[in-house]
Amino acid sequence: MGLTLQTFTFFHVVVSLAGIISGLVVAGGLAAGRRLGAWAGVFLITTLATSVTGFGFPTDTLLPSHIVGGISILVLAATIAAHVKGWRVVYASGVVAATYLNSFVLVVQLFRRVPDLSALAPTQSEPAFALAQLVVLAAFVWLGVAANAGMRSAVASR
Repeated sequence: MGLTLQTFTFFHVVVSLAGIISGLVVAGGLAAGRRLGAWAGVFLITTLATSVTGFGFPTDTLLPSHIVGGISILVLAATIAAHVKGWRVVYASGVVAATYLNSFVLVVQLFRRVPDLSALAPTQSEPAFALAQLVVLAAFVWLGVAANAGMRSAVASR
């Protein structure tokens, strides 16, 4: 694409943050029983762009980030199909799962790049890193339950 690595990285980070933020908005809407169509479009586009651009960084080996990106693309494919076909539980679960995967990677990157966090967990096998990831996971499990409950109550109230 003719971009410097610094520019490409900046683009990837901005798109990733947009995907996480829009995913949280969409999941919150689902928890409230609403499908926020425009936000869903932003979420799907930015989250797919995040996963695809993640494969654009130079490397000679398969990295854990590639595996997470591949899983994210599969989750997004199911989420897009569910969005089109009206499969509420699959859609809600996919939105939350894809947003979680991006948030998981965000925590990894924060512990790699923020000096104070890196000092707490230089190898990312320390308790501070595990605790941070556990808190993120617990929050997304709660959000997933809320999103699915909101979608069920929206169907029941019709």
